[in-house]
Amino acid sequence: MRMLTTAVNTLLKRENYLLQRHGFAQTVAQRTNSVHQTETKVPKIPPFSYSPLPYDGPSTAEIIAKRREFLSPALFHFYNTPLNIVEGQKQYVFDETGRRYLDAFGGIATVSCGHSHPEVVESVIKQLKLIQHSTTLYLNHTISDFAEALVSTLPGDLKVVFFTNSGTEANELAMMMARLYTGCNDVVSLRNSYHGNAAATMGATAQSNWKFNVVQSGVHHAINPDPYRGIFGSDGEKYARDVHDLIQFGTSGQVAGFIGESIQASYFLGVGGIVELAPGYLPAAYDIVRRAGGVCIADEVQSGFARTGTHFWGFQSQDVIPDIVTMAKGIGNGIPLGAVVTTPEIAGVLSRRCYFNTFGGNPMCTAAGHAVLRVIQEEKLQENAFLVGSHLKRRLTQLKDKYELIGDVRGRGLMLGVEFVTDRDLKTPAKSETLHLMDQMKEMGVLVGKGGFYGNVFRITPPLCFTLPDADFLVDVMDHALSKM
Repeated sequence: MRMLTTAVNTLLKRENYLLQRHGFAQTVAQRTNSVHQTETKVPKIPPFSYSPLPYDGPSTAEIIAKRREFLSPALFHFYNTPLNIVEGQKQYVFDETGRRYLDAFGGIATVSCGHSHPEVVESVIKQLKLIQHSTTLYLNHTISDFAEALVSTLPGDLKVVFFTNSGTEANELAMMMARLYTGCNDVVSLRNSYHGNAAATMGATAQSNWKFNVVQSGVHHAINPDPYRGIFGSDGEKYARDVHDLIQFGTSGQVAGFIGESIQASYFLGVGGIVELAPGYLPAAYDIVRRAGGVCIADEVQSGFARTGTHFWGFQSQDVIPDIVTMAKGIGNGIPLGAVVTTPEIAGVLSRRCYFNTFGGNPMCTAAGHAVLRVIQEEKLQENAFLVGSHLKRRLTQLKDKYELIGDVRGRGLMLGVEFVTDRDLKTPAKSETLHLMDQMKEMGVLVGKGGFYGNVFRITPPLCFTLPDADFLVDVMDHALSKM
């Protein structure tokens, strides 16, 4: 055995010498580790006492063919071999063969309570049996009961709710209300942000990946307070000075408001990348905006509803109270639902004309939203997000110490990001490596999202019922995949 080890080390040294001559830096120790790691076993998914129903639907090939023929050409999918998900339970989903996957993406941070949570399902079915839709022109207690429960989670004078069908709708409405309330048109947003794909929200979004060449006016994009890639590191107040400069030099000195995500999330091939704003940024930026006559909008579409663990709402981590809060995704655990919550004074601007949303606040969706709030409280999902998320972040940080490919681990609770780079000093995005890792992890039973402007960030936003064994399995699978690269 000793002779064999000596021979292997000699070969590795020779190979390392040749690699270095051709510009490839890799140590003998790293190569030796990789030899040993190839012998490690693929991690096993935690046990789960549920058997999916037999699938008798169309094949993956048939679904792909229909998508190509009948659906938008703008649609795309993850993975080299697209995944056909036919059933979900709690933090797991199943494909057409019955294979189980750990869902660490949560339908883009949307599945808050868990897939097909029985209390949410029962609430929807019960409401459907009574009445699926009427209109807010008639009375129904479901919408008002949910509104009352929702505002009880928010601080200050945030007491009036407008229900919508999505986060884009919510942000569109919030920006319009800010402009009506202040009488100003200019809005300050952040570079690297995403707020939706409609007219006003596309203007507020600050990434070319998500902006079509249409008229977008009245929005000024401030320097992004990114502690990892930002020019001022973690100094939030320095970043906030750019908001002051934008107002002074790019507007009349008065603005409608500021809109920002509490944690910049991400959608598929871009946007955000789970970026926590530099400490102290929001208090300073909010103060500057309010002194310029504007209102402050917190986009909580992805960071709200206990996902960050430390607080129910993401903005609370910076100790601020917005004037308007927008929300969607986790509010309904997958049911199409969004909301804008603001003060009675700001809410009054919509009474100047007729404002109406046909499906916003319909009984079925608001019944689901109310059930989500109950489940988060009853099952202590905020506490679980903190406990499991803290453990998961610690383990991911340990992986960062082990693999140079990991440039940064960030986020809080069950809203985490892992950024991959080929050079830590230059922070060169590892785009192809990220895609490869993502595909390899899927093959081992773990689904993660991908984001960041360069598409080099794993976004980990699982259902809040994620467990410690789930977290360990995710990291073990990532470790195994990285060891093969």
